[in-house]
Amino acid sequence: MASSTPAIKLTYDDYRNTPDDERYELLDGELVLAPAPRLSHQRVAMRLGALLHGFVQEQGLGQVFAAPCDVVLSLTNVVQPDLLFVAREREHVLRNGDNVRGATDVVIEILSPATAARDRTIERELYAEYGVREYWLVDPAAKTVTVLPRSERGFDAAGVYGPGQDLTSPTVRGFVLDPDEVF
Repeated sequence: MASSTPAIKLTYDDYRNTPDDERYELLDGELVLAPAPRLSHQRVAMRLGALLHGFVQEQGLGQVFAAPCDVVLSLTNVVQPDLLFVAREREHVLRNGDNVRGATDVVIEILSPATAARDRTIERELYAEYGVREYWLVDPAAKTVTVLPRSERGFDAAGVYGPGQDLTSPTVRGFVLDPDEVF
């Protein structure tokens, strides 16, 4: 008879001791290597981040951060979204000065071959469970952005925006994005 040994769940303290030359996330106590994104991914992240950051700063709405930036959802769940927005009213999640402690208002993940499945499933569920208000999935291959506001059931699709369609955010009031500017 084979004996099963219980899986050991790592914690945030374990995560903090990982080598600095690799990017990791901690998902349900499991250390997951996050490879560096492709250049096309980086271009989309820079364009979208600049547009969102500029609008948020101009309007005094809060703060925008880009990966790598630890978002500590729990002792066993630490993620590094591509982009995130924290509203001024919720800046208490930034008070420790080292990372984000708790759910952000908006999380933006740019899909890549290495992370797309995880972004669409595991991380989507985590973000909903821990109270992220809005989740965006940016698909560079399809040139679309899916905006998912959180409801009692998890995330509901508010819209899928492609070329020539103005994206609006229920959470970042007044922000309008033409996906052509990003892709």
